[in-house]
Amino acid sequence: MINWTLVREMLPVFWDGLQMTLILLIASAITGLLLAVPLAVARAARSRWLSWPAFGYTYVIRGTPLLVQLFIIYYGLPQFGLIRNSALWPLLRDPWFCAWLAFTLNTTAYTAEIFAGAIRTTPPGEIEAARAMGLTRAQVFRDVFWPGAWRRALPQYGNEIVQLMHATALASTVTIVEILRVGRDVYTNYLVIPESFGLAALFYLGLTVLLTTMFRLLERHFLRHLDPRASATPAQAEPRKAPLHA
Repeated sequence: MINWTLVREMLPVFWDGLQMTLILLIASAITGLLLAVPLAVARAARSRWLSWPAFGYTYVIRGTPLLVQLFIIYYGLPQFGLIRNSALWPLLRDPWFCAWLAFTLNTTAYTAEIFAGAIRTTPPGEIEAARAMGLTRAQVFRDVFWPGAWRRALPQYGNEIVQLMHATALASTVTIVEILRVGRDVYTNYLVIPESFGLAALFYLGLTVLLTTMFRLLERHFLRHLDPRASATPAQAEPRKAPLHA
């Protein structure tokens, strides 16, 4: 039987954990997207001096577990006296900053590969038409490359954000009190599964539904030109009525 009294008592604590999860998710996603855009351009560039360093970064980050990256930043870097004596030490000894840094570096690599693939699939005709109109390289990227890449990458990017939200559960390993850490604390204190991890699972499920719905709406907005029903004229959209015979 579920102890509903305990559930009601723990809801405020889970709510605080939810807020921490959202803060980590939003901060990491925004920073990761800002860093991923120039990295994706370098990754898709023809110049090896640009593409190879970008490929090296994304290959290393995507080839190692996020938990290992988090442990290296939080537990590994403080082992060096140079780090402890540097101006970065006040930040690197903060669990929240270390978690944010690990999540940002990780999602930057995956997002960069997503957008790099979208940039590579840009139809050559669009670029030729933009150059024929006399657009500069900056204008071509702003008006041709990026809008098209954003639309093509949006479905995969939505999946990446959902995975990033799930990955925020790893922040509990560096003492950050988010949803999973609250569930673990409840289980430690009361030894109950539904009221601890079950409630945590419901919060994560709710966030997943919210994020997938949000990205579905974004896809509907940015990809509406691919919907034949949206591009059809009112006369085409409405079925023709059979003529009346006397």
